[in-house]
Amino acid sequence: MVAHAMVHTYELSLPLLLPVWQAEFSTVTLPTGTLAVTGFVMGVVLTIGYAPFGLGALPGGVLADAYGSRRLILSCLVGMGASFLLLAVSPGLIAVALALFVWGVAASVYHPSGLALISKGVEARGSAFAYHGVAGNLGIALGPLATALLLFGLGDWRLVVGILAVPALVAAVLAARIDVDETAAVGSEAATDGGTGDDADDEGTSGDARASGSVASLGEFLADSRLLFGGAFVLVFAVVMLSGLYYRGLLTFLPEILGRFPSLAPIEFAGRSLEPERYFYVGLLMVGVAGQYAGGRLTDRIPVELGLLGGYGALAVLAVLFLPAATLGLAPLIVMGALVGFFLFVVQPFYQATVAEYTPAGARGLSYGYTYLGVFGVGALGGAVAGGVLTYANDAALFAVLAGFGGLAALCGAVLYVRR
Repeated sequence: MVAHAMVHTYELSLPLLLPVWQAEFSTVTLPTGTLAVTGFVMGVVLTIGYAPFGLGALPGGVLADAYGSRRLILSCLVGMGASFLLLAVSPGLIAVALALFVWGVAASVYHPSGLALISKGVEARGSAFAYHGVAGNLGIALGPLATALLLFGLGDWRLVVGILAVPALVAAVLAARIDVDETAAVGSEAATDGGTGDDADDEGTSGDARASGSVASLGEFLADSRLLFGGAFVLVFAVVMLSGLYYRGLLTFLPEILGRFPSLAPIEFAGRSLEPERYFYVGLLMVGVAGQYAGGRLTDRIPVELGLLGGYGALAVLAVLFLPAATLGLAPLIVMGALVGFFLFVVQPFYQATVAEYTPAGARGLSYGYTYLGVFGVGALGGAVAGGVLTYANDAALFAVLAGFGGLAALCGAVLYVRR
C-alpha cells in the first residue's frame, strides 16, 4: 500500500510541473536545430516518462513470477527516489525527459509485482484490491496536493522535486524490514477453481501454467502468452489499453484545461498568484479515493464484466457532457469534476479483478504485466494524443476523442458480459 501510494504520488504530480517546465524551457536544442516548446512537445516529454512506466510492466511481470514481488517493490522505491533527485538537478528539458525515463523504468515493475502479490497472497481479493486502491488514490490525491502547496510556498520546482524524492527512499528502508508469504492464497484458490479464476477453465487457460509461475525461457514466455491471449483475455487487454488512453489523455493536460475556465481564474494571495485549477485537479483526484473503494467492494457483489460496461459507459457520457456543463459556472464544474473523478477510478478494481478471473495463478504476474503494458504503456500515448489534439484542434475535440475511448471500452465489457 505504501509503495502503491508513492508510485501514484509521482505519476500524478508530473502534470502540475508540466506548465512550470513549459514556462521555463521555451525552446529545446536538438541536433537538427532549435524547437519551440508547445503543448505537443510537452506531451511527448511526459510520454518519455510514462511509456516505460507501462512498457516495463511486461518484463516486470515476468520477473515477479520468477523472483517474487518483494525484491521488485524495493527496487521500485529506490529507483523512483533516485530519479527525482536526478530531476532536481536537470539543466534543461532533455535532461528532464531523461530523468522522467528513469522514473518510468523504476515505477514500471510495481503494478505487476504488487497485484500479483495480492492475487496470490490474499484470499479476500476484492477487499484487498479495494484497500490497495485506496492507498494508491491517497497518493494520487495527496501527492499532487503536496506538490501544489510546495510550488506555492517555495516557488522553486527543483527544490520541490528534491523534497519529493525523500519519501520513496524512506519507504524503501521501511519496506526492507517487512517479510510476507507471497503465495498464501494459492492453495485456497486452487481448491475452489483450479487456480484459474471463475472463468479461466471455460476459456482454455488452465492447463499449462507452472505451479511456480516462473518464466525461465523465451519459449515459456511465448507459451504463457499464447495461453493468455488464446481466450477472452484479449478483450480484457483491449479494455485496459482504452482505459489507459482515456486516463492519460484526460489527466495530462487537465490542469491546463481547467485554468482556461473563468470560474478558476488565478487569485492573488499573500503576494503570490494562487492557481485554483491545481486544487480543483487535486479535489477531482481525491474523489477518486471513494470511486476506487466503491469499485473494489462492488467486484465482490456484481459480475466484473457488468462493472466494466457501466463504468466505461459512464466515462464516455461524462466526456461528452464535461465542457458544456463546465461553461455554466463553478457549481456545475464541481459536480462534473466529482463525477469524472469517481468513475475514472471506480473502473480500476473491476479491470484488475477481471484479469484475475480470466488468467491462471501460475501466469498471474505475466498477466498483470500485460495489463499494465496496456494501461500505462499503450496508455502513455494518451498524453501525446492529447497534446497533439490541443495543439492542432481544441478542447472539444479532445473530449470527443476521450468519449470514443470510453465507448469502445464499454463495448468490450458488454461482449465479455454476453460471453459470460
